[in-house]
Amino acid sequence: MSRTLLLWGGVILVVLVAAGFAGWMFSLPSATAAKAPPVPQAETGAVVASLRPTGRERPVIAVIGINDATETTDYLMPAGILRRADVADVVLLATGPGPVQLYPALKVEPDATVVEFDAAHPDGADYVIVPAMSRDDDPTAMRWIRSQSEKGAKIIGVCAGAKVVAAAGLLDGKRATTHWYYLREMLRRSPTTEYVANRRVVTDGNVATTTGISASMPMTLTLIEAIAGRPKADAVARDLGLDRWDLRHASGAFKVTRPFAKTVLTNRMAFWKNEELGIQLRPGMDEVSLALVADAWSRTYRSTVATFAASAQAAVTTNGIRIVPDRVMTNWPDGRLVTTVPDQRPAVVLDRTLEAIATRYDEPTTDVVAMQLEYPRPQ
Repeated sequence: MSRTLLLWGGVILVVLVAAGFAGWMFSLPSATAAKAPPVPQAETGAVVASLRPTGRERPVIAVIGINDATETTDYLMPAGILRRADVADVVLLATGPGPVQLYPALKVEPDATVVEFDAAHPDGADYVIVPAMSRDDDPTAMRWIRSQSEKGAKIIGVCAGAKVVAAAGLLDGKRATTHWYYLREMLRRSPTTEYVANRRVVTDGNVATTTGISASMPMTLTLIEAIAGRPKADAVARDLGLDRWDLRHASGAFKVTRPFAKTVLTNRMAFWKNEELGIQLRPGMDEVSLALVADAWSRTYRSTVATFAASAQAAVTTNGIRIVPDRVMTNWPDGRLVTTVPDQRPAVVLDRTLEAIATRYDEPTTDVVAMQLEYPRPQ
């Protein structure tokens, strides 16, 4: 009797869980539709003005990462674009010795640890860029970010890096934004923060925050404009392959939808179809394109990405970033090699990569990747 009751109890539990899941799925919107409202020129001007340097003639910009898990594009894209612009001294930092393991892909040799940076720059950086990190409360990162703010640095939280800035207590009572998926978590960490929708970049005092991963590009161009003027920022944008860029954003277009949840679930359940794709590291390759390609292909829930090279030595990119290969080998299995599209400019590379994902898998998977990147795909 007890065994029968246990059996029926298990069946009922499974049915209830399935019913609850089905109810949750059907409660999700079937699609999103939103249009980015215009941003008044005065507001754009105020954002640029708030980011203008107040210290050295040639600013020092530090990009901070924790060694075991810092977001790929958040860490690499600002550094690559700023070095391309050559308007500041840009330093990639780690909280401790050794390489920085990025997620969802790539491994980097930083330029220095935070301790070494402090010894070389006792007055602090002019700007500190804070990427998303897997632990928002890493004590070394928290202490260092707070100390840089106290020394007068402008703190820029990229994507879910806003959660890290919030955890450091620097968003209390300020206006801010973040990646759509982590908004509630940011506000939980800093309940007095005022969320600002429909803006790629939000500034308040000495703190700036951005929306999701792909916002690194307009944020960095805005910073270049603040440091060196609009003509310089426009020239860098053209070099990246951007016809236009601004602060506009349609926040309502990014949320968990029924197709999003269904595609993630379907791709996760088909684990036997998962594959590891390879990117060959070459000296002089573009680090922005590399970051975008590795990040996008690693977010399909169908594939992971590993880098390889003939030597274990780090490959040095166009702008001096050292990428450590995951594998030492000269070839990758046929059909599993992905390209960084070296004949295209970085802004175009992301669109070509999303097209390649749609061809290899399907359009819903591409939509899942774009949603995670918070990327407003061109229509």
